[in-house]
Amino acid sequence: MIAALGTLVFLATLWLLVVVGAAVLEESGAKIAAALKGEPGRQSLYVAPVRIRIRRTAKPMRATSRWRAAA
Repeated sequence: MIAALGTLVFLATLWLLVVVGAAVLEESGAKIAAALKGEPGRQSLYVAPVRIRIRRTAKPMRATSRWRAAA
C-alpha cells in the first residue's frame, strides 16, 4: 500500500513539474529560441535611476559605570 501511495505522489510531482515547465517555456520560449540561434535579444531602453546612500558609521560607545546589565 505504501508503494502505491509513493508512486502516486511521485507521478503527481512529475506532472506538476511538467505543468510548471510548460508554463515557463510558454512565457520565455521565444527568448530561449532566439538565444540558441544567436540572435540578439530585445534590450530595454529605460534605465532605472540608482540612488547611492552613504552611511555614517557611529562612534563606538564606551561602557560607563552608569550602564549596567538589567539583572
